[in-house]
Amino acid sequence: MLQIQDQSLRHVATAHLAQTMSLLALSNQELQEKVLEELAENPALELLEDLVCPICKKRLPAHGPCPKCSSPKAGEDSVVFISPRDGGGSLRYEDDAEELEPAAPESLALHVLEQLAAELDVEDRPIAAYILSSLDDDGFLPDAPPLLARELRAPLEQIKSVIELIAHVDPAGLGTSGPRAALLAQLDLLRPDDPQVILSRQILETEFEQLARRDFQTIAIDLNVGVAKARRAAAFIQEMLNPYPARAFWGSGRSPVGADPNVYYAPDILITHRSKGPLVVEIFSSMPGWLRVNPHFRKALADADENHSEEWKKHLERAALFVKCLQQRNNTMRRLMEDLVENQRHFILDGDRHLQPMTRAKLAERLGVHESTVSRAVAHKGVALPDGRIVPLARFFDRSLSVRDRIKEIVKFEKKPMTDDQIAALLRRQGVKIARRTVAKYRTIEGILPARLRKPQASTA
Repeated sequence: MLQIQDQSLRHVATAHLAQTMSLLALSNQELQEKVLEELAENPALELLEDLVCPICKKRLPAHGPCPKCSSPKAGEDSVVFISPRDGGGSLRYEDDAEELEPAAPESLALHVLEQLAAELDVEDRPIAAYILSSLDDDGFLPDAPPLLARELRAPLEQIKSVIELIAHVDPAGLGTSGPRAALLAQLDLLRPDDPQVILSRQILETEFEQLARRDFQTIAIDLNVGVAKARRAAAFIQEMLNPYPARAFWGSGRSPVGADPNVYYAPDILITHRSKGPLVVEIFSSMPGWLRVNPHFRKALADADENHSEEWKKHLERAALFVKCLQQRNNTMRRLMEDLVENQRHFILDGDRHLQPMTRAKLAERLGVHESTVSRAVAHKGVALPDGRIVPLARFFDRSLSVRDRIKEIVKFEKKPMTDDQIAALLRRQGVKIARRTVAKYRTIEGILPARLRKPQASTA
């Protein structure tokens, strides 16, 4: 009997953990869909329209957060709380509307068209706009140029010319047919006489399948080079180039643009700051209202006949588990944000330069949870910062951000275009140990052209 009870308890604990982890990985938009799905399927679950604080359970006024839970205690630099608002509507408090509304980011198409404005003829502009609107999430063009020429009733050479222009602006490789073409387009922007560039081009043009299999022996034999050289060229390709150009647009190099619009346009978390006040961190709930187990359904279970009793009991257990897992998710998000705002206050208020290096593993250790829990909590979430930017929560763990910001500043104020070697040397004098290749990689992520393609900056005196 004790063994059966123990197995039952372990089953409940496992189900609780599994569901909590799955809910933790969802963005607010995805979580809202999950809640609506549960409400539709489970009569034991109900959503009250009355706004109730998820923390203290007190009823709230029609506008604004919980007066108790959103108020900092004496001496606190920040306050983090769960809000019953879903974040999908207004992100503003009525008394400070303009200051707190996050700005929407620039679209990839607009970003590219602004760069091409001076180079495109009037008749080429609608073609460029059409091509950019046809790109997939990775930045590739699904339709071949002849098909586009027929659809747009334009000469094939004109179509190819516009595609060529698009492929060589930031992010380089857009509008190409696939990863290999994108990588080759990015090589076009590097020094053509660089031995690494020359060998990398040969590998991409003739040994792409072998490169994918990491068959360096075959590559070395086919190109008549040493295996070590083949390995170095492969490392160069991996570090310097991005096979999926659209994924680099937001600076992560891994998250596809448009994969989760909620991250950038309807943030899951809002951080605000008033002069000389604490940081106020509002973590939005999946939807407004109070989700709970229906007390009338629980009461009716006592009077249910044998045909319905077992089924209704399962509904109640499922509803109770879902509400409990949702509360656990909220608690984990609150603890995570409390740690982040404490350790990254200067980054939040003063910008990318002030990001302190932090790993998910270290944060997990401080919170007393598994690293995978932190990874799920960070995934697919967006944060609206006090300056109006909406950024992925994962940006708090981007250890390259501070260095990339320094590189952008160096390039911005350079009187004469500096090479990657010169930038690396300057950073080392500033106390940042960095290799030339790493500078080149970060420069590419930030969409900064090589020195030979950059124009000298006008005097700022």
